[in-house]
Amino acid sequence: MNALTSLDVVQYLYWVLLLLVTMASLILAVLAFRLGKQPFAIASAGALGGALLLAALPLGEAPVVFGVVIGLAALALAVIGGGPAAVLALQLATKNSVAPGSHGGILVGTESSPAADTASVGDAVPSTAVHEVLRGGLTIGILERLAVAGAILAGFPEALAVVVAIKGVGRFTELASSEARERFIIGTFASLIWACACAILVSLAQS
Repeated sequence: MNALTSLDVVQYLYWVLLLLVTMASLILAVLAFRLGKQPFAIASAGALGGALLLAALPLGEAPVVFGVVIGLAALALAVIGGGPAAVLALQLATKNSVAPGSHGGILVGTESSPAADTASVGDAVPSTAVHEVLRGGLTIGILERLAVAGAILAGFPEALAVVVAIKGVGRFTELASSEARERFIIGTFASLIWACACAILVSLAQS
């Protein structure tokens, strides 16, 4: 009886610890989202990694209450934390070399020929027109991660291909510049990996 009681206490403390680590990752992700600070995003990623390691321990299925709360926290973490994680990955990859736009995209230049009535043939030099691409990335990322995490938790991981396809088709006309293609690929991969990790956390906790 004493051995059984001790085991129950250990399992209870384990689930409390897993919930606390998951909530810590969520809180850090919210701070990173609101303040835009890299250290909070890094700490949130570290806490998520710790939660995954804890969830992988073979200590049985989570009690119903812990399973529900961890599931909701992980889903919120997938939606909120993926944004700072993607921004962090982009900052590390591009070293902030791409100018941000006013609508959540980036500013890129495209060459355009001067009008015939304002320049002679000998003076015709292509000019650079700056415009914003990949607008609305924040909203799209939130919906993307919600769809990915929800699909995995619903047992339909094949939906990831549909999400990526829809996003790729929607952004196709904006990927002419190398800066846009690089940002699209890195941001999408970082966002998807984060959402998948959060969904795996729930699956491990409930298995």
